Amino acid sequence: MTADTPAPLLLLSDTSDQPVVPGAAVLRMETTSSRVGLFDGAWWPRTRDLKTQLPGLITALTARLGPVARVGLDASAWDDAPGHLVIDDRMVRVDWSAVDDDTMIITRGPRDHFSFLVIPPEAPASAARAAMIMAVQDGNCTSAEQILTDTGIRP
Repeated sequence: MTADTPAPLLLLSDTSDQPVVPGAAVLRMETTSSRVGLFDGAWWPRTRDLKTQLPGLITALTARLGPVARVGLDASAWDDAPGHLVIDDRMVRVDWSAVDDDTMIITRGPRDHFSFLVIPPEAPASAARAAMIMAVQDGNCTSAEQILTDTGIRP
């Protein structure tokens, strides 16, 4: 996969027999107001360079969810912090926080938010896969920090 190739986007039911590679996003597609669980998806970028990693994810999400308006990210997890990116001829605003919580919020509309676990690029493949699956289980209430600890990604 090159930097110009969009990351794969897998629905949770699609992940059982496929390898999960860096850059992949795993989604639990529930777009009702009564979603259950802390995360709607998980993302494993290949590097900490947002300008090369986010466009593929946004392109894939837009194909499934419709236009993405904003992305909220943890500033400590990335090498740069642009205020917006133009992706597929659309401006996507990037909001930054300093909470160091390994999460990302995707905003599609005023009350339509999707929460993602962000797995560090250096995570081993088996641990990243386990973290992705754990994050998107129905009813999951485990924090990003605990998921990354439980899967051995973080000490």
